[in-house]
Amino acid sequence: MSEQTGKRDGKLLVVDDDQDMLNLLSTWLGGSGYTVTTALRGTDALAQIEISKPDLVITDLFMEEMDGMVLLTKIHRNNPLIPVIMLSGQAQIPDAVKATHLGTAAFLTKPIEKAELLVQVSRHVRIRPRGQEASTFGRHLIHRSSSMVELLEQAEMLAAGDITVFIHGETGTGKEVLAKAIHDASPRASAPFIGINCGAIPEQLLESELFGHEKGAFTGANTKHEGLFQAADGGTLFLDEIGDMPLGLQVKLLRVLQDFEVRPVGSTRSVAVNVRIISATHNDLDKRVAQGEFREDLYYRLNVVPLKIPSLRDRREDIGLLLDHFLERHALRTHAKVRRFDADSMEYLVAATWPGNVRQLANAVELSGQNHT
Repeated sequence: MSEQTGKRDGKLLVVDDDQDMLNLLSTWLGGSGYTVTTALRGTDALAQIEISKPDLVITDLFMEEMDGMVLLTKIHRNNPLIPVIMLSGQAQIPDAVKATHLGTAAFLTKPIEKAELLVQVSRHVRIRPRGQEASTFGRHLIHRSSSMVELLEQAEMLAAGDITVFIHGETGTGKEVLAKAIHDASPRASAPFIGINCGAIPEQLLESELFGHEKGAFTGANTKHEGLFQAADGGTLFLDEIGDMPLGLQVKLLRVLQDFEVRPVGSTRSVAVNVRIISATHNDLDKRVAQGEFREDLYYRLNVVPLKIPSLRDRREDIGLLLDHFLERHALRTHAKVRRFDADSMEYLVAATWPGNVRQLANAVELSGQNHT
């Protein structure tokens, strides 16, 4: 391992099993003012990340022992916000597409142009300036708690790319609201955001809803239907309660995520799709995988970057703010005077367990407003 210190902000880790390439990249980047650390193997790179805490990783795709895709997955398992630039001299288009959805910030082919490399590094290295202006990201997720602030900072950084995001949280915590915020802050914001609850639709109908069907494909299929993957083309598809998806459909979904093509029910042709996948569940998918109720390969394909939304009981400092927000919303909708809870009621509400989380809190305020009209 080697290290060079420059004057430009940003610590970089470069990984390549070709020492000559490693030396070249290190020279270019170090000469441009970055602090550069190098590693010849993926295992060394993972160890180095814990030591040097790089702001960006540059890795070759094809390496012995551990290739770049595996390294990328391992990096993001513990450090989901570190941007990774992938390099390759042999990759095909499917490799680039797969790498993008697994979370690469950029995919560059060899021979590398120095100018292009420096542009991409400058674009993606993440140094947060102090005194940064407050973000409007996730403005519909009312909060003041540090746990929510941290969550939204992570989600905002993920929004810029195409990385597949997995949201875990109890029922009613706002998983779809967070997914929509990620979409709205992404380059796909002008394209559709489409959500579907995978546990609320029977298996045959769910397959048709997701992948589409040809006319006459099954009883009742009187017209051709394109499906949500095609409807969301260019945008984001939100798969809510993915843990409730039937095993048979899990196989077909995995194939779509591998090939980025869908085959409508009753068709012999596949259709290319370009969608970002955000999935969510309240289930413990690790447990469901262990019990054989959810495919392990699909789980790892979806769980590229996990985000966990805290329950309301774990962010009690937000309850008063949420109550005021819902009271004001109710008053605006009913053209009534804004009411406030007295101190004793507020103390009781803040101390309550709220198993239904924010959704239950909103319903309670709505019910309270109706009782006072």
